[in-house]
Amino acid sequence: MRFLIILPLVGIAAVLVASQNLTASDNRYSNQAAVSSTTKGLMLQQSEGERRVRRPRPGSGTAMAAPAMIIKVDGHNGGSSDFFVGYEEIAPGDSIPAHSHPGYDEVLFVHQGNGLATLGSQQRVVTMGATIYIPPKTRVSLKNTGTQTLSVFFVFPRPEMVSEYYREMTVAEGERVVPFTAEEFAAFRARHRDHIVFDER
Repeated sequence: MRFLIILPLVGIAAVLVASQNLTASDNRYSNQAAVSSTTKGLMLQQSEGERRVRRPRPGSGTAMAAPAMIIKVDGHNGGSSDFFVGYEEIAPGDSIPAHSHPGYDEVLFVHQGNGLATLGSQQRVVTMGATIYIPPKTRVSLKNTGTQTLSVFFVFPRPEMVSEYYREMTVAEGERVVPFTAEEFAAFRARHRDHIVFDER
């Protein structure tokens, strides 16, 4: 069943600890992945983790969603074999474009800000503390309709597949960002069609 549940922000506490604001231009955007251990776990502040910058799409000069993201938890960060946790900030007017995940679920938490979420045939305004559960093969999009940054955490199973996707579409913060060529982008989308399928735009 397709549905969207609004829960208190405390629901994310079981996954990670967050504080402080983050912006893509923030000088605190240091590439710090706090102590990683498969037995001790992680406790990360909002600005901590593996900081990545998305490569722009061909011909657009812009990234596919927020220009930067942080990988919080995966096989490389914390050694998790069960979860991928990421964080990103969406500027006013920008959006996560409509897409679906063919093989597994996603959970998205709204940490700050507000926006308009579309989930299958449903559409709803979401605010701080909202939870969006996205079943497999369900179309979802999220647009920042407010005047402040919309910050979100997103959680996937099968971190090995998701990690490969996000690392291929980004570079480590501080590295040179090279836009995709049309051929590279088409091949990238084809390689990861089992992970994510975007609406044609």
